[in-house]
Amino acid sequence: MAHLAQHTFQPLNIAVLTISDTRSFDNDTSGQTLCDLLQTAGHQLVDRDLVKDDIYQIRATISRWIADPKVQVVLTTGGTGFTARDNTPQAVEPLLDKHVEGFGELFRQVSLAEIGMSSLQSRALAGMSNGVLVCCVPGSPGACRTAWNQILLGQLDSRTGPCNFAPHLKVQADQVIEACGGRP
Repeated sequence: MAHLAQHTFQPLNIAVLTISDTRSFDNDTSGQTLCDLLQTAGHQLVDRDLVKDDIYQIRATISRWIADPKVQVVLTTGGTGFTARDNTPQAVEPLLDKHVEGFGELFRQVSLAEIGMSSLQSRALAGMSNGVLVCCVPGSPGACRTAWNQILLGQLDSRTGPCNFAPHLKVQADQVIEACGGRP
């Protein structure tokens, strides 16, 4: 599987969605945390949105990004708990072609050291749809940092071996040109 890692970093095009009934762009610390982390790592923020915790608003935004040829990764924050308004898993799961079964389990495992048994109440999940990786994490800046630093940073880095998600994502036109020695 070493063939899935590359020697050079390939920046990915990432969209960030905050799901919240109480946040605005002015006080969206979780979404901003993800934006800052992905850009610091060298990736491109290609879109950002904030929607109410409504199944159909969530699906509409993520579906638009799944269909967008520029978007390779969608990161969502919020709506993964157990309150009546936490609807992210129900909204996202029907959109996925393949589930990344271990993502939620791994997130809860790495969260255990930080928040103890409360990690059990996270319904974090991930999957692939139309060549786009969709990852849903809880709506706190700490959870976003944990997900990024412990899982996503390495899995979205084309140099991580023996494997990472980069080769499984939509190929961008500029990547095809680069791979062909500058010729489309």
